[in-house]
Amino acid sequence: MDRIIKGTKRNIHQWLQSESLISNSLAIAVGCLTGLAIVLYDHALNSSENLFFGSIYGYPRYYVILLPALGGLIVGVLAHSLIKTRRYDIEEVIEATTLRGGRISPKNAFLEVLASIITIGSGGSAGKEAPVVLAGSGIGSSLARLFGIHGNRVSILLGCGAAGGIAASFNAPLAGVVFAVEVILGELEAKTFIPIVISAVFATLVANTVFGVRIIQASDYHLVSPLYESVLYLGLGICAGILAVILMRFLHVSHEYFDNLKISPVFKPAIGGLFVGMIGYFYPQIFGVGYDVIMDALSNELTLNLMLALVTLKIITFSFTLGSGGSGGSIVPALFTGAMLGGAYGIIVHGAFPTITAESGAYALVGMGAVLAGTSHAPLAAILILFELTRDYNLILPIMLACVMSNLVSSSLNPGSIFTEGLRKRGFNIRKGREIDIMESLLVKDAMKHEVQTVSENKSVKALIALMQSSRHAGFPVLGSDGRLCGIVTLKDLRDKVKHDDLEKDICEISTKELEVAYPDETLNAVLRRLAAKDIGRLPVVSRKDKRKLLGIITRSDIVKLYDKKVLDKMHQRTEEK
Repeated sequence: MDRIIKGTKRNIHQWLQSESLISNSLAIAVGCLTGLAIVLYDHALNSSENLFFGSIYGYPRYYVILLPALGGLIVGVLAHSLIKTRRYDIEEVIEATTLRGGRISPKNAFLEVLASIITIGSGGSAGKEAPVVLAGSGIGSSLARLFGIHGNRVSILLGCGAAGGIAASFNAPLAGVVFAVEVILGELEAKTFIPIVISAVFATLVANTVFGVRIIQASDYHLVSPLYESVLYLGLGICAGILAVILMRFLHVSHEYFDNLKISPVFKPAIGGLFVGMIGYFYPQIFGVGYDVIMDALSNELTLNLMLALVTLKIITFSFTLGSGGSGGSIVPALFTGAMLGGAYGIIVHGAFPTITAESGAYALVGMGAVLAGTSHAPLAAILILFELTRDYNLILPIMLACVMSNLVSSSLNPGSIFTEGLRKRGFNIRKGREIDIMESLLVKDAMKHEVQTVSENKSVKALIALMQSSRHAGFPVLGSDGRLCGIVTLKDLRDKVKHDDLEKDICEISTKELEVAYPDETLNAVLRRLAAKDIGRLPVVSRKDKRKLLGIITRSDIVKLYDKKVLDKMHQRTEEK
């Protein structure tokens, strides 16, 4: 009985000190704090809109032209006087996760969120998802700094914050999780996935408890003729992919234009805002986020000419807003342009084939997801965001078809997504959470350890435990009596295969004999994929001619250390070139 009690106490103590409990507890904290931050953000954004647009009540209508310019001027002063060093959006969150070890300045993140409240509240044509992702990521980074967390766990907390931001903002926990995995982290592992799910759930619960997030209402649409309409939705996906590329390239041109404009950075957002105000005077639908206009398109309340005009004008005003230095996101503008494109497309095809097509609102719904998939290069996240926003499953098949097609077209025409294009232009090719050019250029022999601590297959488990305690290593290659590699034994093998009375077992009885190995001439990218697929932390390095000839060992931490060093060297080189 005493042995059972002692064993139970020991197991509870180990569980309380386990990395999974710590990570999951921090994920809960990140989720709750992010949910509260989104509630405060929504209230602040509503107050900002009331302040700017309420201030012109009683004045001539043309005063509306000056509101985005005034907001831009305030943002320009704020950025120039307080932020100064680095402006943040989703691109910078990806850069922080991939290239800078998850380091985000809490002060700059807060100021950037404040800048977005001013930009959007004054009529700037942008979305609110980048600020909420930034807010969540900033919370994750701050908690990591507070508790002295380093390495990959910092990036996980950033992913938790990003997932919580999307989940709470759109009432879409599944989409938040997939967005964090597809866009921010770029890879899916059990130790990454579980905390992100927990954070998204708690952020959604907190946001909905305090302040219910409005869902976009759509009519009950369905496929009228599955065979013929599938072809039409395929065509919509192709159009959406092309439109996504146009949107991204116009945004890039706008950034370049304002970057090269020879005036003080303080005034650039005001100039961009003035352009937005002049267009908004004639088409006020382009001001702000634009949820109401999207719902009008879904309800078949907009004309063909108006939707065609709004497709073009939204791209222009969105590009002016962000390109000039305003703050905001690109997800809702992509949904907006997609709804206008899809609605216009739907009016045309419904007019041509009225008996086999749904009303234009159905095509507007599908177009929303398709353009988002094309700009983000994250089709699964786009599908889930659309589904959770509308809660409409009837059009899931055409949504999936159009999103995948749009992503294929957009990826073939423009390698970078709207979140990574800026990084690509600066020479960083980000894919699946890594800088691909670096990972493909480095080989295993560049990162492996040649001096390897090994164990003999005839040694006892008791001796293995003592070795693990003294060396602090969690795994060792196992050598046979002939001195050649015959397996690997890890801490997981001890936990899964050894009981209290099995300490005299030979190591060969618990070691893993079906080995995953690495070769000296392999790229680090290939090895990292193998480690992730098998959820393991180390691989023995062997000769291609003789797989039992041990040459060294490579661990995930070896890869990360060399990768971080090369990234810093590359960033330093880019800085010197400037």
